[in-house]
Amino acid sequence: MTQKFELIAKTFMGLEPVLAKELAQLGAEDVVEGRRMVSFTGDKEMMYRANFQLHTAIRILKPIKHFKALSADDVYEGVKDVDWTEYLDNDKTFAVDSVVFSEEFRHSKFVAYKVKDAIVDQFREKTGTRPNISVTNPDIRLHIHIADVAPGKSECTLCLDSSGESLHRRGYRQESVEAPLNEVLAAGMILMTGWQGECDFIDPMCGSGTLAIEAALIARNMAPGLFRKEFAFEKWPDFDADLFDEIYNDDSKEREFHHHIYGYDVDIKAVNTARMNVKAAGLTSDITIAEQDFKDFTQPKEKSIMVTNPPYGERISTPNLLGTYKMIGERLKHQFTGNDAWILSYREECFEQIGLKPSIKIPLYNGSLECEFRKYQMFDGKMKEFRSEGGIVKTEEEKRQMAEKHRFKKEREFKKRLDEQEENEEGDIRSFKFHSLERKASKPKEAREPRNSRESRESRGSRNSRESRDSRGSRDFKKPFKKNFRRFDDDED
Repeated sequence: MTQKFELIAKTFMGLEPVLAKELAQLGAEDVVEGRRMVSFTGDKEMMYRANFQLHTAIRILKPIKHFKALSADDVYEGVKDVDWTEYLDNDKTFAVDSVVFSEEFRHSKFVAYKVKDAIVDQFREKTGTRPNISVTNPDIRLHIHIADVAPGKSECTLCLDSSGESLHRRGYRQESVEAPLNEVLAAGMILMTGWQGECDFIDPMCGSGTLAIEAALIARNMAPGLFRKEFAFEKWPDFDADLFDEIYNDDSKEREFHHHIYGYDVDIKAVNTARMNVKAAGLTSDITIAEQDFKDFTQPKEKSIMVTNPPYGERISTPNLLGTYKMIGERLKHQFTGNDAWILSYREECFEQIGLKPSIKIPLYNGSLECEFRKYQMFDGKMKEFRSEGGIVKTEEEKRQMAEKHRFKKEREFKKRLDEQEENEEGDIRSFKFHSLERKASKPKEAREPRNSRESRESRGSRNSRESRDSRGSRDFKKPFKKNFRRFDDDED
């Protein structure tokens, strides 16, 4: 019987329910939503699959120790108490990432230094030598989170980072445009709409093509990890290469996509960039990218859904921002009847210019910006007539979500930002309770090569124009930590 252990999947604020649903569908147990995270339990295979298959996770952490600290010396001793020979040796490198929300521990880098010192000192005492630090490409990545639980007392959670580079870095992006949409956020937006490939998909302001590519992966149920060069767990001492090969080559859950995805942009540079990224992902048969101004958008011939992320006037803008949103509303009203449009934006005055009544508003962070994701159901004629003919403006689920208390901050201001040093994607995790524990028809078959070795995995990846994978370790750590954890707090907004 395989041993199960606690795991944490980090995500963006607002995507926690979407990630929890993904984990449940993946077969994870004890799924509990937190703040910018979802906790769950699983075995090694589940940890591999979570990294490889989840669309809305930023990274997967495995807690190995939980302890309280009153001072920096307590952190040092708590870390030094771990037998680090289970995870490291003198020939391996490591790096420490820290997130701190504490009156006692004000500097995250200082905490990281104390963790590093404790590990290095333990090796020096035992062996006379020490492992080295590597910030760019370590063999083992560690994550420590510290948060106050009482005056003068902080709670520390020490984790192994099984992902390494953030999971939003899929590997298909060859070039980018200014202010590109994060891949995890894009996937979360699409999954929020409920779309699974049942109709055409349109992004009329596609930029580098992120929404279009993520939509194709969702429509075909392709694992976003297909394009990645490596995961951190591949360097762990007991990494099971055969198990991961089996997961990597399993395309049995992939499906055919009988519709099409369209991305448009007025900027020819963005169009060329999007085409390059689509080609790198091997999805040119599913996605068409073309140069077109949204003001020239016309009624699609087929049933369609629109998901888009217009300029906010923050990192990128237009000469007439409010006029742009007024034009969006006009195009939707007259050239998108019978379809649903979802728009992510930041300013209330922008939404007001659209001039349409949304059926649902979802708070969602784009980096540090507190945005809203709004759905517009486009129908011909007046709402009263639409309803009298049996039309549904809000589903029961949408009514339930809109009725939830505290979904929006009281006297909420669109210009409010997260007060934090790091990106939202790397912010950490609000409190939760840990639990006690003792690709078929999506591509032509000839394009799918088995990954029974590193070479065959690189061969499969070559169709996506990604570079060859580096050599990796062949073992993983041997004794998953089984102690019960009680809380994993997040830094505040």
